[in-house]
Amino acid sequence: MSLKHTATASSMSADPWSFSKIKSFQQCPKQFYHEKVIKQYPFKMTDAIRYGDQFHKAAEHYIKDGAELDKRFAYAKPALDRLNNKAGDKLCEYRMGLTRRLEPCSFYAQDVWFRGIADLLILNEDDRLAHVVDYKTGKSARYADRGQLELMALSVFRHFPYIETVKAALLFVVSNEMVTEKYIRDDEFRLWSKWFNDFKSMRMAYRNEVWNPNPSGLCKAWCPVLECPHNGRN
Repeated sequence: MSLKHTATASSMSADPWSFSKIKSFQQCPKQFYHEKVIKQYPFKMTDAIRYGDQFHKAAEHYIKDGAELDKRFAYAKPALDRLNNKAGDKLCEYRMGLTRRLEPCSFYAQDVWFRGIADLLILNEDDRLAHVVDYKTGKSARYADRGQLELMALSVFRHFPYIETVKAALLFVVSNEMVTEKYIRDDEFRLWSKWFNDFKSMRMAYRNEVWNPNPSGLCKAWCPVLECPHNGRN
């Protein structure tokens, strides 16, 4: 049986998509195919991923439940307190789904087209303002991708029609850096147009079953796809 035939029907569809899914595709379509489509190389938990998961859970309990913050993450308390002191309703690990018509739906709806999760969403109905935050446990904001902020803001506009302004942030908790952007509802058409084009490229790869490699300096050190001629370890 060929590798192509081991993919399930759901894995051979470009949607639902997310920021992480489309960025993985853009980084290298061939690696994306082997890891995400046919799942030849299963997900492996690393210490960094485990640490990030633990921080997210600790931050959620601290803000949502008022629990004491785990001592391992005491360095992040000032930043979390600043967020917690902002006016508005606090929603932690808030899951948002959108249909192809950009209508809000549940994260697991049958017709969900896009999925996004806000680590922290603060809704201030009086000011028609939302703060949406994603926690990052990497060491530096040097390579921060602001595209994630765009998609979080766009999702908030769709789910909460009364919101006119979204202040979005990537909070790098280890280095205490915050990458911020501000969006207004009038930005929607321009931003969605860009992401539609990115999604179209990924959808065409699924339809045509063409997954071209994108060689980079990461191939030899990080890529698990040994079949690729650019891997260097085969």
